[in-house]
Amino acid sequence: MTQELTDLKNSILEGRYADALEIVEELEAMSRKDYLRKIKSFLVRLMIHLIKNQIEGRLTNSWAASIRDSVIQIQDFNLKDNQTSYYIKADEWDLFMEKAFESAISQASAEVAGGSYKPRQLLGMVDQDQVFNTVKRFIDLTYSVSEEDLGEAIDQELSQLAGGEDWAF
Repeated sequence: MTQELTDLKNSILEGRYADALEIVEELEAMSRKDYLRKIKSFLVRLMIHLIKNQIEGRLTNSWAASIRDSVIQIQDFNLKDNQTSYYIKADEWDLFMEKAFESAISQASAEVAGGSYKPRQLLGMVDQDQVFNTVKRFIDLTYSVSEEDLGEAIDQELSQLAGGEDWAF
């Protein structure tokens, strides 16, 4: 990105505004891609813990903390600087979830039941629709609940998970 900024500066100083605008567009695309990459990373982490929860039928403090942080980070990274629009709109998550799910299964297979399942075995055990529906409930909170109230709303959702009874306040 440093080279792009240098090129942008030189284009402006030299009066090559069309080139400068092209560089700005490249920088915007790079920035968007970086935000989407970060969101996907937290989405995968969220899915991993939901898969473990579904298969093992329990919710550890560590998993709950990771789920909570993932949802909070998704809200933070998804909201654009203008505070009124999002990188991923509420109705665009299906494609992102499908792409993240394979990675989540692969990573979760190393953790579920002490890593005793291969990804293909775990895939056959997981109810993908249930994982997606749970993810959607958590993601929906990021659009409908303020940053200040998000933690409490996440805890309410955690209480609906297997082993999550103690999370309800």
